Amino acid sequence: MLELLAPARDAECARAAIDHGADAIYMGAPQFGARKAASCSLDDIKGVADYAHAYGCRLHVALNTILRDSEVEEARHMAWQLYEAGADALIVQDTALMCGDMPPIELHASTQCDNRTAEKVLFWEKMGLAQVVLARELSISEIAEIAKQSNVRLEAFIHGALCVSFSGQCYMSYAIGGRSANRGECAQPCRMAYDVTAADGSSLCKRRHVLSLKDNNQTQNIEALIDVGVSSFKIEGRLKDAAYVSNVTMHYRQLLDQIIARKPELRRLSVGEVIPSFSPDVRKSFNRGFTDYFAHGRQNDIWQPLTPKSIGEPIGKATSCKGNEADIATSVKIANGDGLVYISTDGRTGGMRVNTATDKGKVQHVSCQSIAGLHVGDMIFRNLDTKFEALLKNDSTRRLVDIDICATIVGNDLTVSIKDIEGISSQTTTHIECEKARNAGAGEQALRNAMNKTGDTIFRLRDMSVADEVGELFIPQSVCNGIRRTALAEHLAKRIEAHRPLPYTRMVEGDVRFPAEGVLVQEANILNAEAKAFYESHGAEVSQMAFESKKKVPSGAVVMTTRHCILHSLGRCIKTNPKNASLLPLHITSDNNTFLIKTDCKACVMRVFKQ
Repeated sequence: MLELLAPARDAECARAAIDHGADAIYMGAPQFGARKAASCSLDDIKGVADYAHAYGCRLHVALNTILRDSEVEEARHMAWQLYEAGADALIVQDTALMCGDMPPIELHASTQCDNRTAEKVLFWEKMGLAQVVLARELSISEIAEIAKQSNVRLEAFIHGALCVSFSGQCYMSYAIGGRSANRGECAQPCRMAYDVTAADGSSLCKRRHVLSLKDNNQTQNIEALIDVGVSSFKIEGRLKDAAYVSNVTMHYRQLLDQIIARKPELRRLSVGEVIPSFSPDVRKSFNRGFTDYFAHGRQNDIWQPLTPKSIGEPIGKATSCKGNEADIATSVKIANGDGLVYISTDGRTGGMRVNTATDKGKVQHVSCQSIAGLHVGDMIFRNLDTKFEALLKNDSTRRLVDIDICATIVGNDLTVSIKDIEGISSQTTTHIECEKARNAGAGEQALRNAMNKTGDTIFRLRDMSVADEVGELFIPQSVCNGIRRTALAEHLAKRIEAHRPLPYTRMVEGDVRFPAEGVLVQEANILNAEAKAFYESHGAEVSQMAFESKKKVPSGAVVMTTRHCILHSLGRCIKTNPKNASLLPLHITSDNNTFLIKTDCKACVMRVFKQ
């Protein structure tokens, strides 16, 4: 069963995700979510749960920060409220929420749990967790090995912003300004510009966003991920707007549907055909350029050092620049109001808004308020397509569930029976005043006219049968319309009830040992006594609590561990040329913050240390 999992910062985004084909959505709890700016109220969560369940979709709620001792019971109480609101699963990081008084609901191991190894994934499985969110930097072959050794459902990120650090292992934000990523307050220092200095004091680059990655795009790898055992496909973006969610979700919905159509052994989790009003194009939504990261192993060009902002879709090159006008060699039709970005080979970047655009065949002539900095030969990107934005603004995409209707009558009681594509049935009986129709079949026609008008409901009439006795009656159209409204409302309620989550019992296997190598230190992110006791009860030795237990991160501490390597991206890989080892350690400086960088070439990782 395949699950397309889309983000929602609020109820509007949640509905957009569902309408455009999501099988599941994930939202932030009112508290204790790893995106504090994307917290949602309990009322919104309840409303979204009902809307999702009408399509057989699931609702995952993020409750995935680490907790202080004073917060544990409050978080458990929140878990019960989310369960009662209709959530299908809770995404958690703190192990205090894997014990104690928790509701009978699925728990998913957040990516903040740093799920990079088969041993870690297998531990969560033995602890009764239903789903594990895999680390973003895993390759397809590494995911395959994990899937071979476990039976738990595996969730993989397929699109959106990439955290450069191993998830849960970044403390730069806390080190710089006391804002903890593990507490939902990340200030994104990875998107800042840094000067990079080698060990001998020489400059390797200046004012470059050397920790900022391009955005994840696994479009070409979805089928391979299915083949190795991934069942949940996660779009990042709980801070993105509804237009972004709509466009990206429908892109992957169409892609997954094409794969499912070729492979009948595959099924999607939810139902309802998406009737689009636009053709999705992920290049037109916010992106920093795309990469499939480590899907096929280490590769060049995974970072975007020139700008952390959206660059959009590449469209061509500047062929002339004069005053505030330019010619751009491109096959794309530029429109008045479009936003353009230029990137030069020597690292210059800039943006401009098009005042007027003239189509000259293979060249587009644009006039802008300013094109300062633009040179002939610069690459041009479009990060605002006004025509596409207009399509999204006027989006009328619908998602429809097919139903069959049967109308019968006994005495004066007219019964409308509805059965949908999942086999869910409902019956609505209405007492009517029976009167013989002057024209044969009038009653049937009146009912058909009414039932075909499913309007703004989620239903689409596929087939309808009407008993002969009904066809001979005169039934006012207003009565038929009322019967339709009542019958569809009752069937909608039946569908929501049918998809409410059942109590879930976590089955923990006997004596489960935590796969720790040595003692657990700050990077284990243990912030409360119950989490510490949890690890110790599973055989781990805890020597240090989380960095967040202290007022500041001590000098010399590792504040980031990542597979991204600045030296490799600069073409100075030590494995390729061992002489490059003399460049280490590096220093990166932004404003008043300096960090030390070392590499572990055997493990092929880079570590950032607080100075």
